[in-house]
Amino acid sequence: MKDYSKYAGIIPAFYACYDEKGDISPKAVRELTEYYIGKGVKGLYVGGSSGECIYQSVAERKLLLGNVMAVAKGKLTIIAHVACNNTRDSMELAAHAESLGVDAIASIPPIYFRLPDAAIAKYWNDISSAAPNTDFVIYNIPQLAGVALNPGLLATMLENPRCIGVKNSSMPVEDIEKWISGGAIAFNGPDEQLLSGIVAGATGGIGGTYGAMPEVYLKIFELATKGENLALARELQLAANQIIYKMCSGKGNMYAMIKEILRLSGGPDIGGVRAPLLNLTEDDKEIAKECVRMIAEAKAKIA
Repeated sequence: MKDYSKYAGIIPAFYACYDEKGDISPKAVRELTEYYIGKGVKGLYVGGSSGECIYQSVAERKLLLGNVMAVAKGKLTIIAHVACNNTRDSMELAAHAESLGVDAIASIPPIYFRLPDAAIAKYWNDISSAAPNTDFVIYNIPQLAGVALNPGLLATMLENPRCIGVKNSSMPVEDIEKWISGGAIAFNGPDEQLLSGIVAGATGGIGGTYGAMPEVYLKIFELATKGENLALARELQLAANQIIYKMCSGKGNMYAMIKEILRLSGGPDIGGVRAPLLNLTEDDKEIAKECVRMIAEAKAKIA
């Protein structure tokens, strides 16, 4: 049986890093990568939703991943999200990711047109064929993609020996159990249910808010996998959830909020978010300060 231990752990979704002009900042990308290496995370999920991929060009996505790999190769497990809304660009990103030595590539289904399962499977398998020596992960996020993974489609994809599992961002924990029973490994996607997802059998977690408070999620994962002090694990999960709700309470985009939290917490300055996402108002910046305070309180529970 294949060893999937390199995927077992906390894998923050990597944020887009911009300079003052709104362009990809290689310096900030490298600084953020080093920051997460220092935090002790298992890996990084690069170029996904949290990375604002839908608002970036193919060239920008290559630039960002290249700078992550320049720092992280051999130190972190790297899963590169390569989906574009057409097969050709997705295959180009997949081939580029493999050339850099990533551990896996991942993709959502094509969005906008509601395609049948056969078309989705062909899209994914075409992408995988461009990275023939690299693991492939299905990204199931029906609330944004408009298409939900189902057991039949998963079974078709698992005929591809490179397809190893599912990054599951649908809300039902039952889905994690469904994919595992179907023969895949699963990554918990919704940050609000990391504890539940790990207990249900997820190999690891990939999350958009992990990067704001990695220490909290690392402890939840540790306690859940060891089956120790689940009362503390539940307490930390509840604290994380309250922080997430606070992050989403402003007018600006949640990722703009997280970037401000990183700055206030002594992390690197990685700019704002790209339009049409909204950056923070002055009132939002006060919310960010409150989030920093709440994160400190959650981290104090770990000591």
